[in-house]
Amino acid sequence: LDLIIIHQQVELLEMILGTETSNKYEIKNSLGQRIYFAVEESICFNRTFCSTLRSCTLKITDNLGRELEIQAPPGTTVGYVAQKWDPFLPKFTIQNANKEDILKIVGPCATCGCFGDVDFEVMTINEKLTIGKISKYWSGFVNDVFTNADNFGIHVPADLDVTVKAAMIGACFLLVNIVLEE
Repeated sequence: LDLIIIHQQVELLEMILGTETSNKYEIKNSLGQRIYFAVEESICFNRTFCSTLRSCTLKITDNLGRELEIQAPPGTTVGYVAQKWDPFLPKFTIQNANKEDILKIVGPCATCGCFGDVDFEVMTINEKLTIGKISKYWSGFVNDVFTNADNFGIHVPADLDVTVKAAMIGACFLLVNIVLEE
């Protein structure tokens, strides 16, 4: 895959009652075909009172409902995503299983996304070459006002190591929860 699309589903109960429910996401390929489904597992108290600071687990299943565990081989961690301090830009590092930096993610100064997409560049460690991006797609004024359902895309080279792609999906969910929802 060279494009992974993450589509947050609209929750009718959230719209009617104004209460935060567990988020659900469809993970699609570039043709719009669902390849995975993700569900947030968190407690109501945390969703209601901790907002984007809440802890949660994302349970990812394939189209048959089988849970996917991102380990390669089993019992071995695939990678990490670490936030790096910067006075002006949101910055993250994708690390391998040994916590060695392998890629950087650099966001824009403003992440509100009013009337346009918000792009985070995926770059080499020295930040000299952009190899992809993680984007929050602007879904229109009506959707932004009445729901908090968003769409995201991960653009990476097709030949990028699959474990790094798995870490990029994790990075996208991290960006959603700590940067883009502020």
